[in-house]
Amino acid sequence: MRKYIIAGNWKMQKNLSEAIQLVSDLKNELEGKDIIAEVVIAPPFMALEAVKSLIKNSVIKLSAQNMHSADSGAFTGEVSADMLKSVGCEYVILGHSERRTIFGETDEFINSKIKQALKNNLIPIVCCGESLDERENGTTFNIIESQIKAAFNGLTNEQAEKLVIAYEPIWAIGTGKTASPEQAQEVHAFIRKIIAGLTTQEIANGLTIQYGGSVKPDNAKELLSKPDIDGALVGGACLKADSFRDIILSV
Repeated sequence: MRKYIIAGNWKMQKNLSEAIQLVSDLKNELEGKDIIAEVVIAPPFMALEAVKSLIKNSVIKLSAQNMHSADSGAFTGEVSADMLKSVGCEYVILGHSERRTIFGETDEFINSKIKQALKNNLIPIVCCGESLDERENGTTFNIIESQIKAAFNGLTNEQAEKLVIAYEPIWAIGTGKTASPEQAQEVHAFIRKIIAGLTTQEIANGLTIQYGGSVKPDNAKELLSKPDIDGALVGGACLKADSFRDIILSV
């Protein structure tokens, strides 16, 4: 049975002292609460070790925002899966639209990262999503199908069932615009159908598919009520402990 996962992607936000304060505040906000979803946070690399020590014995799991596909080597400024594991990461976000559009990451490169994460027992949160132009010209489903097929390329069924998928329409990230619950559900159901074709219906039914794109406390409950939306990948609203708490508790 699939589980709800609420993940907070901090992006390039919060220095070390600010990161420590935010995590401390979040722990206080969640203390004593009945939490159904798995809670995951993805601070910047430099804060991972400090944050890991703070969330020990709490409900919060640690994720990185990115990683390289190589074991090690001359890749200045990059981090490896082994490095992430060594500081206590359980998850890693891969294929975020900002990595694709700003840093030019290809489907093939993202697929190599997915395989590397799985090899090192990290759970990949694999992002997919269309631009506003693609939404308006009616190619949303073509884009999503292409990205999902590329992500699952070369994976065994045993590997595939470990992935988490995050549908993030690019036009809704950081814009204040949100896909309607009906629009989001339509794409989530389509993603599950594609995955069933690539693997099995049982694997597709068990996979967590998150929605991301201007998720806030006032729209989270309606989005998460849809049958194929199994959580959220949250951006700006995760940078304040109270708003992230409200999204977590909306499950």
